[in-house]
Amino acid sequence: MNLQGKVAIIGGGSWATAIAKLVLNNQGSINWYMRRKDRIDEFKRLGHNSAYLSDVKFDINRISFYSNINLAIKNSDVVIFVTPSPYLKSHLKKLKASLSDKFVVSAVKGIVPDENLIISEYLSKFYKIPMDQLGVIGGPCHAEEVAFERLSYITIACSNTDNAAAFAKYLECGYVKTTITSDVFGLEYSAVLKNVFAIASGICYGLKYGDNFQAVLVSNAIQEMERFVATVCPNERNICDSAYLGDLLVTAYSKFSRNHMFGTMIGKGYSVKTAQIEMEMIAEGYFGAKCIYEINQCHAVEMPILDAVYNVLYNKKMPLVEIRNLREKLR
Repeated sequence: MNLQGKVAIIGGGSWATAIAKLVLNNQGSINWYMRRKDRIDEFKRLGHNSAYLSDVKFDINRISFYSNINLAIKNSDVVIFVTPSPYLKSHLKKLKASLSDKFVVSAVKGIVPDENLIISEYLSKFYKIPMDQLGVIGGPCHAEEVAFERLSYITIACSNTDNAAAFAKYLECGYVKTTITSDVFGLEYSAVLKNVFAIASGICYGLKYGDNFQAVLVSNAIQEMERFVATVCPNERNICDSAYLGDLLVTAYSKFSRNHMFGTMIGKGYSVKTAQIEMEMIAEGYFGAKCIYEINQCHAVEMPILDAVYNVLYNKKMPLVEIRNLREKLR
């Protein structure tokens, strides 16, 4: 497994742009796949991604751009997927190049809709990638703050922790610290759930619940997260580590959190569809709520916050009524 070769970034959004910036801190060049050729042409002309994190400047001579995903992957040794989870399948449907001889990393922080599979499970099942060649990026790391070079902590998960440590060197720099874990499934499920809980936080903010209630909501959310991951993927973990609790906190509270923003709009009375259109960004928690709710039908973990978000988003329950019912279940 060659973790010293060329890196491919798959995706053109804000997190993909931030990760590209990090990798270029440590590598001479990268391969970068974007679906739209017009975006590539504009990037080359301007020297930055005009659609996302436009303040981040790049030396385009160090980037080989591709609008063909097969060429990007064929010419790379390490492949980092940074696409919204609803679009992952459509990108991979074009794939003819093999992934089984690559080190493949998910920075998606989502779940594959309809399949109800976290990204590592999906890639392992359908693309025959051994688990020790699959990595996951987690932790409290908003793309905007990484772009602003504000101190951030990123967790790399892989069943082979030596591979995780080797990959971490691509991301480490003066403003990014990395930690390593073998808890791949726990990290991924937690990343899905923190988006769902951030929507709940946003709904409550939109309904004008105050900081006192938000503290109770989030403290119950981390307990809910712990119950679920302990049931679905038992492992030794400290749920208070930054990869779990830290990521939940920043997603529930930060002004950069699109899931919190989405929830806030719902709490203020926007319909789901209107909120999605006006945001012009993907709130992963919308898809995550349905997937985790369906997965939990087999496990019956007590998850009142998840249930409340699901009822608002998919059963069209009134946020005011649903949160009023939820608050009686919190402690």
